[in-house]
Amino acid sequence: MSVTPSAAERVRVSAEPDWYESAGISLGIRVGNLVFTSGQAPIDAQGATVGSGDFEAQARQALANLSTVLTNAGSSLADVVKATVFVTDIARQDIFAELRAEHFPDRPHLAESFVEVSALADPEWMIEIEAIGLVRSAGTS
Repeated sequence: MSVTPSAAERVRVSAEPDWYESAGISLGIRVGNLVFTSGQAPIDAQGATVGSGDFEAQARQALANLSTVLTNAGSSLADVVKATVFVTDIARQDIFAELRAEHFPDRPHLAESFVEVSALADPEWMIEIEAIGLVRSAGTS
């Protein structure tokens, strides 16, 4: 379905299945030529945690989920202008730096905040990533 929102219209971004529907939040919201994602966790499409105890596996899953949400909004990882990465152990920054270089290789580099938190919504989660991206196409919202 193609949607052409006005500059002020908010359009919900979803996926099938929508892993956040039961929580009552949107995977993302598109406004004009920007998409704002909810924090993407290391979960599969059914909401089960991926990579319990494995930071890299969890980060890869969160990035895959982020990519799905952005794509469904008409954006992509290459279109991300700002990301906020929440982790439960700041010492994992080097691992994420390698993944950032792999998933966000374009210049200029994206703006990013890398923040340690005491806990995330699920005690097994070690990372959650939210982003703001440019919308380049209508997407599949």
